[in-house]
Amino acid sequence: MGLKEDIETETRDIFKTRWTERDGNVVPEPEDLGLGNDAVKLEGTVLYADLADSTGLVSRLSAQLAAEIYKAYLKAVCRVIRSNGGTITAFDGDRVMAVFVGKIKNGPAATTALQVNHVVEKVINPLIEEHYPNKGCKITQAVGVDTSTLYVARTGIRGSNDLVWVGMAANLAAKLCSIRDPKIKSWVTKAVFDGMRDDAKLSSDNPPRPMWEKRTWTAYKNLEIYGSSWTWSV
Repeated sequence: MGLKEDIETETRDIFKTRWTERDGNVVPEPEDLGLGNDAVKLEGTVLYADLADSTGLVSRLSAQLAAEIYKAYLKAVCRVIRSNGGTITAFDGDRVMAVFVGKIKNGPAATTALQVNHVVEKVINPLIEEHYPNKGCKITQAVGVDTSTLYVARTGIRGSNDLVWVGMAANLAAKLCSIRDPKIKSWVTKAVFDGMRDDAKLSSDNPPRPMWEKRTWTAYKNLEIYGSSWTWSV
């Protein structure tokens, strides 16, 4: 058969085959799922962290310097995610996706967002300025977090495949981290905010102060979301 016929056959098989579905409470590995219509359903909180204006960085800086900044940001984000119990599930250029599961998942994900902001503002940017003064390399970024039921399946072909995460949390978290605001760098949906404990909502000041402010996301169905300009030390 030719390529067209192969694709037609595989597509018919996908649409005709019944799904094998099971509940899960941990983030699966690709080998835990078959390449057929096999899926794990779980409750998860998805975090996306996105480096802003990466195209501008590449156009202004040498390839080596842009790569160094990419690496510094992505490695720092991964460290913070793992320190809060999240599982890194995908990289997309200058963007990282992670999933938090378990009974307490919204607070750790929100804390991760604030800590990423801290690392960028208090660690990475000062070190960039120290090593490359007056280069205009200061970075900015945003983190988006949402929670929902997630449907996890394995997609691709043998020898080249990965997990796909289907659910509102994956979509909204990715959209949230694309919001650009001069001050607010962390965004969570109402569902995440309502599921957070007070220690993730309020500062450690005496008296405590709210770290998140309610916003209306006019660009997306006037959804109620919460943004924060706060940092959380690591």
